[in-house]
Amino acid sequence: MSAGAPTLAHAVRAYMNCRLGKRNTASALAFEEHRERHLVELHEELVSGTYQPGPSICFVVTRPKPREVWAAQFRDRIVHHLLYHRIAPSIEASFIADSCACIPGRGTLYAVERLEAKVRSQTHNWRRPGWYLKGDLANFFVSIDKRILLEQLRKRITDPWWFALAELILMHDPRPSAVMQSTAAMMRRVPEHKRLSNQVPELGLPIGNLSSQFFANVHLDALDQFVKHQLRARHYIRYVDDFVLLHESPQWLKEARRRIDAFLQERLHLQLNPRKTICQPIERGIDFVGQVILPWRRVTRRRTVEQALRRVATIPEADLRAVGNSYFGLLRQASSSHADRARLANLLRQRGRSVDHPLTRSYPCRDQ
Repeated sequence: MSAGAPTLAHAVRAYMNCRLGKRNTASALAFEEHRERHLVELHEELVSGTYQPGPSICFVVTRPKPREVWAAQFRDRIVHHLLYHRIAPSIEASFIADSCACIPGRGTLYAVERLEAKVRSQTHNWRRPGWYLKGDLANFFVSIDKRILLEQLRKRITDPWWFALAELILMHDPRPSAVMQSTAAMMRRVPEHKRLSNQVPELGLPIGNLSSQFFANVHLDALDQFVKHQLRARHYIRYVDDFVLLHESPQWLKEARRRIDAFLQERLHLQLNPRKTICQPIERGIDFVGQVILPWRRVTRRRTVEQALRRVATIPEADLRAVGNSYFGLLRQASSSHADRARLANLLRQRGRSVDHPLTRSYPCRDQ
């Protein structure tokens, strides 16, 4: 990375990236009203070293389960994009190919197709038995020790100015100045041990920011390197805090689990979730990033399909087409999805929509 603070052109590019899909939020609208002046002011704060993150908005989402979301102000999200696009390319180039999420081209479809290829390799195209270990980290985002993560960033960011900005964003505690948007009753739906608001300042990243997703990947690169180079696992993949190892021996996988748990506790102060970490025969199916890999096919997770159908059945008329087409796109990611798309199509027809013959998109009826 070259030395020095960003130019105004860098700030403008970060703003253009940040505004995609975020233009209707209150803070985005307020920023855009006088965007030229606000961009100049933000750039001057960054260059002079006077920039400080503003208050976040905290609210609760309920799908797929209740959790806190901490949304930074629009101007702060611009800074997150500025930092990410400057430091991420060189850092992500050092990640293993099996590290997924928040990396261009490595979303859920990349992850599940890559795991399916590994399953076929491990089982010799389903002709031999095999086993898998699926691991899940307990309360991952709220348990991250930011002091450990800061040292990981220090080793990777050589430019002092950019490291100082990364440190400012990482160590910022959003809780004292946060605007609580959800009711107290809604906040109580989030389990106490999963709430960032209950952690000490040195622990936890706020869910909802680009910076948190990127920092989480940097943090768990240590786990990836351990599994690949110390355990010498041939078939391994990770998506955020969910990971899968494949092997012919369940004993080898159980020993790998023990060593991984010890590594996480010693090096990262994290631990596996014992209820969600399982070792089973591959032929039973591997549930990963919303799909289940079974012999000769991939299907969408049953719970995801049922949630989609329930939502389409009750969504307001104005949102029906967009939501229905979004679910068509989600279901199509599975290699075996015709039956699920047919159920969705029938529901949309019952609500007065037309559906194309391949079951990929819905349209308003001509008389509407």
